[in-house]
Amino acid sequence: MNNMPPVTKNLIIINVLFYLATVVLARYGSDLNFLLGLHLFLNPNFSIYQLFTYMFMHGGWTHLFFNMFAVWMFGRIMENLWGSKRFLIYYLTCGLGAAIIQQLAQLFDIFVLGIPGYALTVGASGAVFGLLLAYGMSFPDEKMFVFPIPMPIKAKWLILGYAVLEVLLGFGGAGDGVAHFAHLGGMLVGFILILFWTKSRSFSGSSYGYISKLKRLFVRERKPKMTVNYGGFNVDQQYNMRKKEEQEEID
Repeated sequence: MNNMPPVTKNLIIINVLFYLATVVLARYGSDLNFLLGLHLFLNPNFSIYQLFTYMFMHGGWTHLFFNMFAVWMFGRIMENLWGSKRFLIYYLTCGLGAAIIQQLAQLFDIFVLGIPGYALTVGASGAVFGLLLAYGMSFPDEKMFVFPIPMPIKAKWLILGYAVLEVLLGFGGAGDGVAHFAHLGGMLVGFILILFWTKSRSFSGSSYGYISKLKRLFVRERKPKMTVNYGGFNVDQQYNMRKKEEQEEID
C-alpha cells in the first residue's frame, strides 16, 4: 500500500469504509445503499448527490472485491502515467457519465419497453470500465491473462470484447441485475474525455499506444519555422554562410 499512488489508494480505502459502514448500519435497521445508491430521478428518493455517492457503494463483498481489484490493477498504472489530479478527474467523470447513461437506460425500459419499477444502482463498475478503456488505449499491445481463457490476450482486444459483451447483454435483456449500460457509459465518457484532452493538446500521456495515434489523427502538429528568406532562397544553410562571409569581411 505504501508504494500505491495516493488517489488509487484512497479510492480503495473509501470504498472499503463505505462498505463496512453499510454492514454495520444494516444491523441497526439503516440501509446506506438505499440512501446513497442511485435512484432514477423520477423516484422521490432521488437526490443529486447520488450521482457521485453511488460509485462508492456496493451490493456485497464480492462486488466490492472485484471492483477494487480492478482499481488497484489498472488505477495505479494510469495514475502514475497521468498524474493524480488528472486521474481523479477521469475516474469521477467516468462514474458520473455511467450514472447518466444508466438513468437514460432506465427511462427507455420504463417508457419504451414497459418494464415497471425503479432500479437502484450501486457500484464503481462504471468508473472501472472507464479505467479499462484508458488502459487499453494506453497499452494496446500489452498481453493479459483472463480466466478461463488459457492464452494471453492483447489489451485492445480484451477491452473491445468487454464492450461488445456489455452491448449484447444490455440489449439482450439479461435480467441479471447488472447495470450493463452503466458500464458502457463509463467507457463512452472515458473515450470522449481522452479525445478531448488529446485534441486540446493537454494530455501528458499522449506518447503511449493508441493515444499517440489519436493525437496524430485529431491534432495537427505545428512545426516551428526556423528558415529565413534571403536573395530568393529559403534555406538556413545559405543564410548562415552569408552571415559568416559578412562577419569575415567585418573582421
